[in-house]
Amino acid sequence: MADNPGQREKFERLLAERRRVFGEEHPETLTAMLDLADCLWAEGRLIAARRLEEQVVAGRRHRLGENHFDTLKAIGKLAVTMAAQGDLAEARLLQEGVVNGMRGLYGDTGLETLRAINNLAGTVSAQGDLERACELLEAVIATSCREFGEQHTNSLTAMGNLASILWQQGDRGEAHALQQHVVEIHRRLRGDGDQATRAAAEVLEMMERDAGF
Repeated sequence: MADNPGQREKFERLLAERRRVFGEEHPETLTAMLDLADCLWAEGRLIAARRLEEQVVAGRRHRLGENHFDTLKAIGKLAVTMAAQGDLAEARLLQEGVVNGMRGLYGDTGLETLRAINNLAGTVSAQGDLERACELLEAVIATSCREFGEQHTNSLTAMGNLASILWQQGDRGEAHALQQHVVEIHRRLRGDGDQATRAAAEVLEMMERDAGF
């Protein structure tokens, strides 16, 4: 995990300054809290990150309401942290609320709605409900490809996530074919040196090593 004390100290100073100038619940202060939380997350300090994310959620709920976009995004971040800590049931409840909130704002086909469903699928998968996770991701892929195209980042992310779950289920041939397709699209769009291409290719190589392809 990344450990960059210099960057963390920069975010800590910025947050202290925002608190001094604007107060605890000002949007600028809450944004600075999230920036510091992201830095702490990267260092593996999830307890400290979660504490800040909970403050942001409380502040945005108070100032903006439950279904404001900024509140929903903060809740989504908090849910990801909770899931990483193993609080899967509570994280799933929060993510289901985010999905419903994004649907209210953007409809069933909105990018933010699809991203929220994608995140929910990850938690559902971590709970062991692979069949339900597949259903969620298949719906995201179908909608995202229809509305935004197969080459859209959201479509590729969902396809990669589905490939991983299919692999866990033992559908190795289908999982390999889907992951290979994802790699080919990344290579065509961004080249071999792109970070997303490399990450997708590493997953494909892992599958091939494990299955003896």
